[in-house]
Amino acid sequence: MKKFILLLLFLALPASALEKDYAIPWCNANGGVSEYVLDDKTRVDCLTEDYAIEFDYAYKWAEAVGQSLYYSEKTGKKPAIVLLMKKPTDIRYLNRIKKATKNRVIVFKLWV
Repeated sequence: MKKFILLLLFLALPASALEKDYAIPWCNANGGVSEYVLDDKTRVDCLTEDYAIEFDYAYKWAEAVGQSLYYSEKTGKKPAIVLLMKKPTDIRYLNRIKKATKNRVIVFKLWV
């Protein structure tokens, strides 16, 4: 039921939704803290018990990698990315993340 409600939330979002429009409901549904502010005033999109998570559209994959690694270092949590994917060809960005990080960054796919 929880996944169904989360799916409805995502379907109701406009096509031009920002990353935070996906991050906040996802984070809340997964027991995390949205927009967690670090001591240097940067913000982790979602901080859970285990992960420091960066949300980004697939084409911004490299930026997401850098931010997730930085947030991981600052928080002591594992680095993770929720990759917002719009079309099947976006899978190439997921593959780039896996190759660049040697699978050391957890990636959750979210089709939007």
